[in-house]
Amino acid sequence: MTSIGILGAGRVGANLAGKLASAGHHVILGRRSPKEQSAAPAEDINPRISFSDQRTTARTADIVINATPGDSALDRLTDLRTELAGKILVDVSNATRDVGGLPGDLCYPGSSLAERLQAALPDTRVVKTLNTMLFMVMTAPETLATPPTVYVSGNDEHAKKTVTGLLGDLGWQPAWIEDLGDITSARSTEAMILVVPHILRRHGFKPFAVSLAR
Repeated sequence: MTSIGILGAGRVGANLAGKLASAGHHVILGRRSPKEQSAAPAEDINPRISFSDQRTTARTADIVINATPGDSALDRLTDLRTELAGKILVDVSNATRDVGGLPGDLCYPGSSLAERLQAALPDTRVVKTLNTMLFMVMTAPETLATPPTVYVSGNDEHAKKTVTGLLGDLGWQPAWIEDLGDITSARSTEAMILVVPHILRRHGFKPFAVSLAR
Protein backbone atom coordinates (compact mmCIF):
# COMPACT_ATOMS: atom_id res chain seq x y z
CA MET A 1 0.00 0.00 0.00
CA THR A 2 0.97 3.63 -0.46
CA SER A 3 2.19 6.05 2.19
CA ILE A 4 -0.13 9.07 2.03
CA GLY A 5 0.55 12.34 3.79
CA ILE A 6 -2.36 14.67 4.48
CA LEU A 7 -1.56 18.30 5.22
CA GLY A 8 -4.35 19.46 7.51
CA ALA A 9 -5.90 17.50 10.38
CA GLY A 10 -9.33 19.15 10.40
CA ARG A 11 -12.61 17.65 9.23
CA VAL A 12 -11.50 17.14 5.63
CA GLY A 13 -8.10 15.71 6.49
CA ALA A 14 -9.36 13.44 9.26
CA ASN A 15 -12.21 12.18 7.09
CA LEU A 16 -9.88 11.28 4.22
CA ALA A 17 -7.35 9.75 6.59
CA GLY A 18 -9.88 7.37 8.10
CA LYS A 19 -11.14 6.04 4.77
CA LEU A 20 -7.69 5.71 3.19
CA ALA A 21 -6.34 3.93 6.25
CA SER A 22 -9.30 1.54 6.15
CA ALA A 23 -8.37 0.82 2.53
CA GLY A 24 -4.94 -0.32 3.73
CA HIS A 25 -2.78 2.76 3.17
CA HIS A 26 -0.41 4.14 5.79
CA VAL A 27 -1.54 7.70 6.45
CA ILE A 28 0.39 10.53 8.07
CA LEU A 29 -1.72 13.45 9.25
CA GLY A 30 0.39 16.58 9.11
CA ARG A 31 -0.43 19.17 11.76
CA ARG A 32 0.77 22.76 11.67
CA SER A 33 1.95 22.42 15.26
CA PRO A 34 2.31 19.52 17.73
CA LYS A 35 -0.60 20.92 19.78
CA GLU A 36 -3.05 20.97 16.86
CA GLN A 37 -5.85 18.47 17.38
CA SER A 38 -7.33 16.17 14.79
CA ALA A 39 -11.07 16.26 14.15
CA ALA A 40 -11.13 12.48 14.72
CA PRO A 41 -11.67 11.28 18.34
CA ALA A 42 -8.50 9.69 19.69
CA GLU A 43 -10.20 6.39 20.54
CA ASP A 44 -11.38 5.97 16.94
CA ILE A 45 -8.01 6.52 15.24
CA ASN A 46 -7.00 3.71 12.91
CA PRO A 47 -3.60 2.21 13.82
CA ARG A 48 -2.46 2.91 10.25
CA ILE A 49 -2.76 6.66 10.95
CA SER A 50 0.15 8.51 12.50
CA PHE A 51 0.76 12.19 13.18
CA SER A 52 3.62 14.52 12.41
CA ASP A 53 4.38 18.12 11.51
CA GLN A 54 3.58 19.18 7.96
CA ARG A 55 7.17 19.44 6.75
CA THR A 56 8.00 15.91 7.88
CA THR A 57 4.74 14.66 6.42
CA ALA A 58 5.51 16.18 3.02
CA ARG A 59 9.04 14.78 3.06
CA THR A 60 8.24 11.19 4.06
CA ALA A 61 4.96 10.41 2.28
CA ASP A 62 4.75 8.96 -1.25
CA ILE A 63 1.66 11.03 -2.12
CA VAL A 64 0.63 14.25 -0.39
CA ILE A 65 -2.92 15.61 -0.08
CA ASN A 66 -3.46 19.31 0.55
CA ALA A 67 -6.40 19.66 2.94
CA THR A 68 -5.32 23.03 4.34
CA PRO A 69 -7.33 26.26 3.94
CA GLY A 70 -7.14 27.30 0.29
CA ASP A 71 -6.66 31.00 0.94
CA SER A 72 -3.28 30.35 2.59
CA ALA A 73 -2.26 27.09 0.89
CA LEU A 74 -0.08 28.64 -1.80
CA ASP A 75 2.37 30.22 0.64
CA ARG A 76 2.33 27.19 2.92
CA LEU A 77 3.04 24.66 0.18
CA THR A 78 5.56 26.83 -1.65
CA ASP A 79 7.57 26.75 1.57
CA LEU A 80 7.59 22.94 1.22
CA ARG A 81 8.97 23.00 -2.34
CA THR A 82 11.98 20.81 -1.51
CA GLU A 83 9.94 18.26 0.44
CA LEU A 84 7.30 18.01 -2.31
CA ALA A 85 9.76 17.62 -5.20
CA GLY A 86 9.06 14.44 -7.15
CA LYS A 87 5.76 13.83 -5.34
CA ILE A 88 2.13 13.81 -6.44
CA LEU A 89 0.26 16.62 -4.70
CA VAL A 90 -3.50 16.12 -4.56
CA ASP A 91 -5.21 19.46 -4.00
CA VAL A 92 -8.74 19.20 -2.59
CA SER A 93 -9.07 22.77 -1.33
CA ASN A 94 -10.80 25.90 -2.65
CA ALA A 95 -9.20 29.33 -2.39
CA THR A 96 -11.91 31.77 -1.37
CA ARG A 97 -12.36 34.76 0.87
CA ASP A 98 -14.93 33.83 3.49
CA VAL A 99 -17.98 36.00 3.97
CA GLY A 100 -19.93 35.32 7.14
CA GLY A 101 -18.31 31.91 7.54
CA LEU A 102 -19.19 30.80 4.00
CA PRO A 103 -17.15 30.83 0.76
CA GLY A 104 -17.14 34.22 -0.93
CA ASP A 105 -15.06 35.57 -3.80
CA LEU A 106 -12.35 33.48 -5.43
CA CYS A 107 -8.79 34.35 -4.42
CA TYR A 108 -7.51 33.71 -7.95
CA PRO A 109 -10.17 34.80 -10.47
CA GLY A 110 -9.18 33.90 -14.02
CA SER A 111 -6.84 31.25 -12.62
CA SER A 112 -6.97 28.68 -9.83
CA LEU A 113 -5.12 27.60 -6.73
CA ALA A 114 -4.13 24.38 -8.49
CA GLU A 115 -2.53 26.30 -11.36
CA ARG A 116 -0.68 28.56 -8.93
CA LEU A 117 0.56 25.52 -7.02
CA GLN A 118 1.78 23.81 -10.19
CA ALA A 119 3.63 26.97 -11.26
CA ALA A 120 5.20 27.39 -7.82
CA LEU A 121 6.10 23.67 -7.56
CA PRO A 122 7.46 22.72 -11.01
CA ASP A 123 9.00 19.48 -9.72
CA THR A 124 5.70 18.33 -8.20
CA ARG A 125 2.79 16.76 -10.10
CA VAL A 126 -0.34 18.58 -8.96
CA VAL A 127 -3.75 16.93 -9.37
CA LYS A 128 -6.97 18.76 -8.47
CA THR A 129 -9.97 16.73 -7.29
CA LEU A 130 -12.68 16.33 -4.60
CA ASN A 131 -13.25 20.09 -4.25
CA THR A 132 -16.83 20.20 -5.57
CA MET A 133 -18.67 18.56 -2.65
CA LEU A 134 -19.12 18.70 1.09
CA PHE A 135 -16.38 16.84 2.93
CA MET A 136 -18.50 13.86 3.99
CA VAL A 137 -19.27 13.02 0.34
CA MET A 138 -15.54 12.68 -0.42
CA THR A 139 -15.46 9.33 1.36
CA ALA A 140 -19.08 8.19 0.99
CA PRO A 141 -20.29 9.12 -2.51
CA GLU A 142 -22.67 6.17 -2.55
CA THR A 143 -24.81 7.78 0.16
CA LEU A 144 -26.21 10.41 -2.21
CA ALA A 145 -29.54 9.69 -3.90
CA THR A 146 -28.10 10.64 -7.31
CA PRO A 147 -24.75 9.26 -8.54
CA PRO A 148 -22.27 12.10 -7.98
CA THR A 149 -19.35 13.30 -10.09
CA VAL A 150 -15.78 13.84 -8.99
CA TYR A 151 -13.59 15.88 -11.35
CA VAL A 152 -9.87 15.39 -11.97
CA SER A 153 -7.47 17.96 -13.43
CA GLY A 154 -3.71 17.68 -13.92
CA ASN A 155 -0.87 17.83 -16.43
CA ASP A 156 0.61 14.40 -15.71
CA GLU A 157 -1.40 11.41 -16.96
CA HIS A 158 0.36 8.92 -14.68
CA ALA A 159 -0.32 11.10 -11.65
CA LYS A 160 -4.00 11.35 -12.58
CA LYS A 161 -4.18 7.56 -12.99
CA THR A 162 -2.67 7.13 -9.52
CA VAL A 163 -5.13 9.59 -8.01
CA THR A 164 -8.01 7.86 -9.80
CA GLY A 165 -6.96 4.70 -7.99
CA LEU A 166 -7.14 6.52 -4.67
CA LEU A 167 -10.60 7.80 -5.57
CA GLY A 168 -11.62 4.18 -6.04
CA ASP A 169 -10.36 3.43 -2.53
CA LEU A 170 -12.58 6.26 -1.29
CA GLY A 171 -15.64 4.65 -2.87
CA TRP A 172 -15.81 6.43 -6.24
CA GLN A 173 -16.94 4.24 -9.13
CA PRO A 174 -15.17 4.70 -12.49
CA ALA A 175 -18.35 6.05 -14.12
CA TRP A 176 -18.46 8.86 -11.54
CA ILE A 177 -14.91 10.10 -12.27
CA GLU A 178 -14.59 12.84 -14.90
CA ASP A 179 -11.10 13.69 -16.20
CA LEU A 180 -11.32 17.31 -17.39
CA GLY A 181 -7.81 17.53 -18.80
CA ASP A 182 -4.79 19.58 -17.79
CA ILE A 183 -4.36 21.71 -14.68
CA THR A 184 -5.93 24.79 -16.27
CA SER A 185 -9.29 22.99 -16.15
CA ALA A 186 -9.14 23.28 -12.35
CA ARG A 187 -10.27 26.89 -12.63
CA SER A 188 -13.70 25.63 -13.70
CA THR A 189 -14.15 23.26 -10.77
CA GLU A 190 -12.77 25.78 -8.29
CA ALA A 191 -15.32 28.30 -9.56
CA MET A 192 -18.09 25.81 -8.71
CA ILE A 193 -17.55 26.74 -5.05
CA LEU A 194 -19.45 29.95 -5.75
CA VAL A 195 -22.74 28.03 -5.78
CA VAL A 196 -22.10 26.42 -2.39
CA PRO A 197 -23.13 29.26 -0.02
CA HIS A 198 -26.45 29.63 -1.82
CA ILE A 199 -27.17 25.90 -1.50
CA LEU A 200 -26.22 25.90 2.18
CA ARG A 201 -28.44 28.88 2.94
CA ARG A 202 -31.42 27.18 1.31
CA HIS A 203 -30.95 23.60 2.44
CA GLY A 204 -28.57 23.67 5.40
CA PHE A 205 -25.46 21.55 5.89
CA LYS A 206 -26.68 18.48 4.03
CA PRO A 207 -24.39 16.28 1.90
CA PHE A 208 -24.26 17.22 -1.78
CA ALA A 209 -21.91 17.33 -4.76
CA VAL A 210 -21.88 19.56 -7.84
CA SER A 211 -22.30 16.83 -10.43
CA LEU A 212 -22.63 16.19 -14.15
CA ALA A 213 -25.95 14.76 -15.30
CA ARG A 214 -26.17 12.77 -18.53
